[in-house]
Amino acid sequence: MNYENLLVDIGDDFVAELTLNRPDHMNTFNTPLAGELRAALLDLDADARVRVILLKGAGKAFCAGIDVKELAGKTAIEYQAWIELMESPLAAISQMKKPVIAQVHGVAAANGAGLMAAADLAIAAEDARIGLTAINVGLNCIGPVVPVSRSVGRKRALELLLYGELIGAPKALEMGLINKVVPAAELPAEARKWAAVLAAKSPIAVQISKEAFYRAADLDYYKAFNYMNEAFARLCTTEDAKEGVQAFFEKRKPQWKER
Repeated sequence: MNYENLLVDIGDDFVAELTLNRPDHMNTFNTPLAGELRAALLDLDADARVRVILLKGAGKAFCAGIDVKELAGKTAIEYQAWIELMESPLAAISQMKKPVIAQVHGVAAANGAGLMAAADLAIAAEDARIGLTAINVGLNCIGPVVPVSRSVGRKRALELLLYGELIGAPKALEMGLINKVVPAAELPAEARKWAAVLAAKSPIAVQISKEAFYRAADLDYYKAFNYMNEAFARLCTTEDAKEGVQAFFEKRKPQWKER
């Protein structure tokens, strides 16, 4: 499928690079981009050639939020429908089978920070800056703070939400908002390498693990154990589980069968 605001490239290593392509606007969300991004994520989730999605931005920034040119002149009902569209890619990621890794450079602000936080994993350039900045123009990042709070906890999420400061990647790493920080010049290669390592794992094991993690997140403690045990039992019945154990005993590289 062709997109006006995105670039998609699928490699032989089962990694798809999905690039926000509005560099002249710092990859800010507008209505076309939001709709295309959600559609592209779901398309790649259904593509047998893809096991991992590497999400990044063209130009100088990962994503600087929402294009404020679309802000004016709506009713309350129209604003709600509009913001739900802007946030629909964030919500979609947790419902996908395949993991999404955010590759962050430049700025990830407001909805861009939410998109980064909504990704399953995130790797950032050491000079990247991240923040829930909408409070500085009299708005808020109530939607993006949802995935942010799941990463950093209540007090730090509220600090980001209410102060609207851009923090550096090292601080974001310390807070648990991202997984890795690398030198800016090494970010593309390191992100692709990290994605390829994950794509080389059993796809069915990765997908069951991701689904179980998100489903168990809202369960109480003992119900979460029960659900995870059911997921593990399902995984044990797969061909990949049998192949992985056999390859371990035979000291060879496993040949994954289930996608």
